Amino acid sequence: MRFRSNIFDIIVNILCVIQLVGIVLYLIITWSSIPDQIPGHFNAAGEVTRWDGKISLIFLPILAWVLFIGMSVLERFPQVWNTGVRITEENKFRVYRVLKNLLRTVKLLIVTLFVLITIFQSLAQSMPVWCLPVFLSLLFVFIIYNIFRLLRAR
Repeated sequence: MRFRSNIFDIIVNILCVIQLVGIVLYLIITWSSIPDQIPGHFNAAGEVTRWDGKISLIFLPILAWVLFIGMSVLERFPQVWNTGVRITEENKFRVYRVLKNLLRTVKLLIVTLFVLITIFQSLAQSMPVWCLPVFLSLLFVFIIYNIFRLLRAR
């Protein structure tokens, strides 16, 4: 089954690619000015709990690219998704559209979080205390909202 991309799909993918390319360019341009020791881990309050060498900055953008590509491929195969509802000929496009929008939103949030963490690591700064609660709140709000949409779509 193939979905036609709508404006939301296009905007989310463009935003993700801009962030991913941007963080790679940012690291290339600022590499010489990044401190040799950078935060390697943050606790829930955004405080640094481990320091690493700056070469570890490469890990999160690579992981973000892998997740972006993996989730983009997964979006193309809705028949493998665990929908939580019975799929019929009448509801499959509605159900799959809701789940595809949820997957795209989660993809955007993950890419954004990884970019933010990489930036704060490169600046050798603690994460803002609001970062994790905002990310988790947005994630749960979108999940709950789409669960209700999914139940209505079935």
